[in-house]
Amino acid sequence: MAAALGFGAFILLLLLLLLLQPPLRAAEPSVEPAAPPETSAAVPARTRRGPAPVTDVAKLCVCDLLVAQCDVNCCCDPDCSAADFSLFTTCSVPVVTGDSRLCSQKAAIYSLDVEANPPERVFKLIDQVNPSIFCIHATNYEQALTFSSPEMPTSENFDQLLKQFGSATFSAEPESWGMNTDDQNLSDANETYRYQYGVPIQTVDAFLRLPSPVVSSWCSDENPAGFLVNQATKCIRSVSVEKCDNIQALNMLFYINSSILAVPKSSQMVNITVQSIVVQSLNGMRTLLNDSDIFRLPMILDELCINIVLGVSYHITYTDAGEIIEAAAAFVLGAINKEALSIEQSFEISFTQVNTTPVPLSGNPGYVVGLPVRAGFRPQGSGIIQNTNKYGQLTILQSTSTQDCLAAQGARAPVLFGYNMISGCKLRITAALKCQPLAQALLDLLKGQGFPEYVASFGNSQAQDVLDWVPITHLHISEQSSCQIPVSLEIEVKWAKYGSLVNPQARIVNVTATITTTTLKQLPSGRERTIPITSSVVFTDVSSPAEPGYKAWPTINAKLPFDFFFPFV
Repeated sequence: MAAALGFGAFILLLLLLLLLQPPLRAAEPSVEPAAPPETSAAVPARTRRGPAPVTDVAKLCVCDLLVAQCDVNCCCDPDCSAADFSLFTTCSVPVVTGDSRLCSQKAAIYSLDVEANPPERVFKLIDQVNPSIFCIHATNYEQALTFSSPEMPTSENFDQLLKQFGSATFSAEPESWGMNTDDQNLSDANETYRYQYGVPIQTVDAFLRLPSPVVSSWCSDENPAGFLVNQATKCIRSVSVEKCDNIQALNMLFYINSSILAVPKSSQMVNITVQSIVVQSLNGMRTLLNDSDIFRLPMILDELCINIVLGVSYHITYTDAGEIIEAAAAFVLGAINKEALSIEQSFEISFTQVNTTPVPLSGNPGYVVGLPVRAGFRPQGSGIIQNTNKYGQLTILQSTSTQDCLAAQGARAPVLFGYNMISGCKLRITAALKCQPLAQALLDLLKGQGFPEYVASFGNSQAQDVLDWVPITHLHISEQSSCQIPVSLEIEVKWAKYGSLVNPQARIVNVTATITTTTLKQLPSGRERTIPITSSVVFTDVSSPAEPGYKAWPTINAKLPFDFFFPFV
């Protein structure tokens, strides 16, 4: 009974809804407003048609190789006539298309009608559809479909390329589009130039000359010195004593009379100062002049020509902005006699950035065989202080041709990593020599003016990392006697291979300097004695033998989250 009442109520509700609905009207024809005339401004950009194809396939022929001649079986060759087509057997290129990346493109179809008399070519131009879904529907930029060779940056176009491609977004359109010419000229006038790497150093008249051999060994004065390019050259120049004072390349003023421009194309000039002058005699002995402000010009004296330039060393100081602030030149002057027909000149140039101390390295990170061992001192409470000359940090006595110890003072040879060296001299002892002054003189001879306290463990150890430096251990082997003089200095450098077995790096682990002394006996009056003085360096490899290592087997450490069984537990 209740189910029947419920069904009846549903029927009544349905009838009530049908009665309340408004009556349906007949369908009226829809009238749309007339479309305005189609103009380029009213049509959206996405509905515009693409430009005409760039390549006309009807004029494209890839088999046309001969100029003004008909190529065999090349049906698209415009140089071929009807008589030539009768000799063809087939078309070598039957289909010529444009860009295969377009979704729809023109295709030129070539074939031969062999039934015609004479046989003739059949040409047909069709629309070819690209079946690939990854195709270009339309393009309006010609260069987008080609891979043009990029413009290589040079010193002339670098600023232009930086303006065009130096930001996060850039335009491939030429800079001349939409650019005011007056504003461009104004920006170029206000631009500040700076020296860049390799750019010739400009002077008032031309550029800083660094003579060098070009084709042969003869000197050429047209070689410019490049900015930040360290160079060292040697060349031969023909000379004659009678005309030496008239040859510009033998005169000091030839290398310093022109001022350097601080920055290119500027009026700020930097004069080249004379840093030092060394005079070399005919037998090769050199003397440093105390006064370098006095210019020494070539002079002819007693069939000799003196004060001619044998070597020039330039040193340029610059800022981090590429501006030259100082320039100095060190000269080596010599003499020639009338028998000399040519001389050898040497030229060098180096650069130093202002407010920075260069750190010469001997490897990165490990030492390289043949490079000098880096050494220095450690004052109280500071880092390592090194000599700016990396070949003068750790040195030994250098042998001379005379083998006279007293005449060899000051001649030092750098300690090169991996090179075992030995040098020495002979000391002539007389009865007039005193023990203590002689012992001190020999100690200074063996150790040099400043024997270092620390040696860098790696070739690139920094001065502030004191723990990367190995202290030098000093040992003394002497006899119990009243007068002891040192006769030998032995330096033992122990090094080991560090790092990967594939690319091991050389690392110094210990340095020992051993001084050996002997007893100086008093000689009778008028007697002499000669004793040898030696200095040596030995490099010892103390690397442990490589042992194979095996990785441990992986272990399973499976852990379930604490609520893994939630909500069951």
